[in-house]
Amino acid sequence: MRICGRKEENPDKKRVGMEKATFGAGCFWGVEETFRQVKGVISTTAGYMGGTLKNPTYKDVCTDKTGHAEVVQIDYDPSVISYNDLLRIFWETHNPTTPNRQGPDEGTQYRSVVFFHTPEQEAAARASMEELEKAKVFMRPIVTQILPAQEFWPAEEYHQKYLEKRGISHCSTN
Repeated sequence: MRICGRKEENPDKKRVGMEKATFGAGCFWGVEETFRQVKGVISTTAGYMGGTLKNPTYKDVCTDKTGHAEVVQIDYDPSVISYNDLLRIFWETHNPTTPNRQGPDEGTQYRSVVFFHTPEQEAAARASMEELEKAKVFMRPIVTQILPAQEFWPAEEYHQKYLEKRGISHCSTN
């Protein structure tokens, strides 16, 4: 649509041809920062998925009673980066063999999970996990859940681009 001779921005800020991916790999601050740096990733949003409470807050999720995982929802351009490449980054940047834990963070909200948005994403996630298991890339079995995407709840604003706002590139595990 044109307005006054210029093209109108998409009001949803969704770009035509973009796809979504949603990953939980521990604390969403580091996951968000990792994917935000990837060429072809258009936007990242830290949030919650997979639980029972509507519109959960960080405080709610931290009770370990809502069933939500801390996740990052990614809008990406599949003509620049493939879902398989996003999966590769997901597997390489966390430990998918530790149930409900990443580094010092412990609880179900820190579980390793792929929330798929399409049957193709489900097939790709399962195939990549099977390939890693067969190749014995990890010393222990992968415990990552592969589940259908559910309602996504964006985290509070202070969680968005958390590391970038603080001028740091990764979470400290000290």
